[in-house]
Amino acid sequence: MHTSDHWENVYRQKSFDAVSWYAPHLGESLRLIQELCPDATASIIDIGGGESTLVDDLLHRQYVDVSVLDISSTAIDFTRQRLGPLAQDRPMLNWFDVL
Repeated sequence: MHTSDHWENVYRQKSFDAVSWYAPHLGESLRLIQELCPDATASIIDIGGGESTLVDDLLHRQYVDVSVLDISSTAIDFTRQRLGPLAQDRPMLNWFDVL
């Protein structure tokens, strides 16, 4: 089984909040980003973003150049759908699955 197949299965079979690494908000990551990069126009990439809510919190804080990268297209699609209107009209919100 290819590594990407494993992660596709995880995200297809488990609810986003049923995985061991789930947290409703990534407070420490968000705090560090805001402390080290307070300029909301800076480019930020969430590597291994999966179904994380970090992108949601960054958009709510008016960061404009945000990218999410993950090995799972299922996770990327889920996060896009979850964001719904929050992600619309964001020309610098980018999504990358590495498959």
